[in-house]
Amino acid sequence: MEETVQDGKLVELTYTITDDKSGNVLTSVEFPLGYIHGQNEILAPAVHAEIEGKKVGDTIKVPIDCNQLYPPRDEDLVITDLIDNVPEEYREVGTTIVMESNTGKTKNFIVTRIDDKTITIDGNNPLCGRHVTFNLNIVTVRDATEEEIAEGGPALPEVDIEGASKVPV
Repeated sequence: MEETVQDGKLVELTYTITDDKSGNVLTSVEFPLGYIHGQNEILAPAVHAEIEGKKVGDTIKVPIDCNQLYPPRDEDLVITDLIDNVPEEYREVGTTIVMESNTGKTKNFIVTRIDDKTITIDGNNPLCGRHVTFNLNIVTVRDATEEEIAEGGPALPEVDIEGASKVPV
């Protein structure tokens, strides 16, 4: 009998997130993402609910209104500055820049636009305000080991570097 997704199972899946309005793929995960079902819900609650009871090979489409997951878009988190004020390693669309406030709190900003003179970064979650569809493919369902349960996901492989002791990657 094939195992089904339920609490305590190690689940690995691949997925894409598609913007419903434009049809564009926003994110694609081809290397399986693994987690322990019921222990560390790493995807939207609606996605986890839809995965429950599915088995290897099943594909699932789950529409998500991201307004239910993220706060409203805050235009104060969109900053445009002269490109010369930004280090070169951050001058690429899609680059994440971690900013720290005076109180030590960090926030991720993503470079969203660059032209000859300016660069724009955005601290809003890229999915806020969107309606998207998660397209998932379940690739593994099995009992999680005690180590995986303790880690919250698949155990990391060990690498034997010539003469060195084995260390997790």
